[in-house]
Amino acid sequence: MAGVKSLEILVPGPLTTVQDHGRFGFGAYGVPPSGAVDSFSLRVGNLLVGNSENEACLEITVMGPKIMAHIDIAIAVTGADLQPRINETPLTMWGSHILKKGETLSFKGLRNGCRAYLAVGGGICVPAIMDSKSTNLAAKFGGLEGRPLRAGDILFSSSPHRHLMTSGDTLSHELIPLYPEDSTVRVILGPQDDHFPTASKEIFLNSPFTVTPQSDRTGIRLAGPHIEAKRTLKESIISEGVVPGTIQIPGDGQPIIILGETVTGGYRKIATVISADLPLLGQVKPGDTLNFRRVSIDEAYQAIREQEKWINKLKEKMKAR
Repeated sequence: MAGVKSLEILVPGPLTTVQDHGRFGFGAYGVPPSGAVDSFSLRVGNLLVGNSENEACLEITVMGPKIMAHIDIAIAVTGADLQPRINETPLTMWGSHILKKGETLSFKGLRNGCRAYLAVGGGICVPAIMDSKSTNLAAKFGGLEGRPLRAGDILFSSSPHRHLMTSGDTLSHELIPLYPEDSTVRVILGPQDDHFPTASKEIFLNSPFTVTPQSDRTGIRLAGPHIEAKRTLKESIISEGVVPGTIQIPGDGQPIIILGETVTGGYRKIATVISADLPLLGQVKPGDTLNFRRVSIDEAYQAIREQEKWINKLKEKMKAR
């Protein structure tokens, strides 16, 4: 395998996987995009250590791993606050640091959010399959042998010494996302919102929903008021393509938000989460509350333009280093 031996997994945590921006263009063959659920955190972490924004990182879920460095290497931890530490010293998130040879990176415990991202200078050297290094857990390919990381796994990076000068780079404090336990995401109604009576749409837009334990990288299952379709319609529709952020209403009337491991669905879609708010979906966890707010397409475009503006500013800052 190309690259330099850089990191060793001592303790893997409950679900730590290799993810990048995802694989696109293969939905017609039943292949979902996979990739980081919180793409904003992945992109920022990569830029902080001098990688391209879509390089492979480690996606860490709820409880972090323990990782030992085999060389001096630049790292950045973004996303959920799992209280990262180098040896026993707390590590400031959303900034680039040097993990020195023999030091360990560990995580004390969840403070907020759900998924943290570990970016390393030089990325993670695993084969790209369908133009992506992301792990597809269901189909068991991509990432490291198509599986979560295990104790004893060795990770390799490409020319990590070239990234050591990034140490000290940080994301501006005002741009660091907050992950409250009660969040609101913006949606555009449709494409089958006309299958629901006005009363059901009002309930959907004006009621809190609780994230259930039956949530994972495939989708977020919610519990709340019953969302009823028009009684003259059949329970299901013909399966069709879906995108991350699609909100389906199955027969039990409880919303399901599709994430990146699904490409088709046979339930009515009352709304879709806007692109700018998709990263927040990667940070909700069981017990959290979600609310939905309707916006226009123009507002959705403006939100993603604003997000990309700040990403581009960070890119320019890194180039000017």
